[in-house]
Amino acid sequence: MAISIRRALISSKSLYCALRIASIRSHQNFSYLNSSYFDNSHESATVDRFLSSPAISFRQFNTRRGFAKGRKQQIKEELEEEDEDEEEEWDDEEDDKEGVDLGDSVKTTALLQMEAAVDALSRELAKLRTGRASAGMLDHIMVEHYGVKTPLNRMAVVSVLDSKTLSVTPYDPNALKELEKAIISSPLGLNPKSDNQRLITPIPPLTKEHMQAVCKVVAKSSEDVKQSIRRARQKALDTIKKAAPKKKDKDKAGSSISEDDAKRLEKEIDELTKKFIKTAEDMCKAKEKEIKVG
Repeated sequence: MAISIRRALISSKSLYCALRIASIRSHQNFSYLNSSYFDNSHESATVDRFLSSPAISFRQFNTRRGFAKGRKQQIKEELEEEDEDEEEEWDDEEDDKEGVDLGDSVKTTALLQMEAAVDALSRELAKLRTGRASAGMLDHIMVEHYGVKTPLNRMAVVSVLDSKTLSVTPYDPNALKELEKAIISSPLGLNPKSDNQRLITPIPPLTKEHMQAVCKVVAKSSEDVKQSIRRARQKALDTIKKAAPKKKDKDKAGSSISEDDAKRLEKEIDELTKKFIKTAEDMCKAKEKEIKVG
C-alpha cells in the first residue's frame, strides 16, 4: 500500500513537471493546479531554475532536433568569438613584423632584379665571338627544322675540341644540314665542315676591325646592365621612401617602418648596387681581354 502511494506521488510530480513545461510553451499559467498538493518545494525550485536559466532557451529543448540546433548555434557563436580574438592577435603580430617584412621584401626584390640583369649580360657576352672557341658562342643561333625555328643548343651538343675548334653534334642526324646552314648564315663568320655525323667548326682569328667592333658591343652591354641595376636600386628606394614617415610626420602613426630602419635599408640597397655594378664591370673587362688576346 505504501509503495503504491509513493509511486502515485512520483507520477504526480512527473505530471507536474510536464504540465509546467507545457504551460510555459503555450504561455499559459498554472491557476488550475493546486500547488499545495506538492510538498517537495526543492524539486519545484529545481524545475524553475532549469526552465528560467538565461543560458538555455526553452524552445531549444522542445525536441531533440531543437536541442541539437540550439547547441549548434551556441558552438558557432563560440567559434566566431575565438576567430575574432585570433584575428586581433594576428593583426597585432603583423603590425609588429610589418617593418621587418617590408625590409626583407624590398631587398629580395632588388637582389633578384640585379641578378637578372647580370645573368642577361652573361648570356649576351657569351654570344660574342672571340679568337678562342667557346661552347656558348653558338647558343643564340636559330635553326629552322621542319618549319620551326629552334635555338641551336636545343638541337645539338656543342663542345670545344681545342682553343680554335668547336664540335656540333645534332640530336637528330637528319638536322645536320639545317645546322650547317644556320651557322654559316650567322654574323659570326664561321665556316663549319660536315663529317656526316657532326660539324667541325674552326674559329678563325679576329681581324683588327672585327675586334674593335666586338669591344664596342661589350662596352654598350656594360652600360645597359648598369642602367638596369640602377633602375632596380631606384625602385627599392622609392618603396622605402613611401613606407617611411615624412620629416614633418616623424611621430605620426601608420608608417610601415621607422626612420632609422629606412636609412639602414637605403644603405643596404646602395651596397647591393655597388656590388652588382662591380660584377658587371669585371665581366666586361674579362671579355674585352679575351677578345684582344684571342
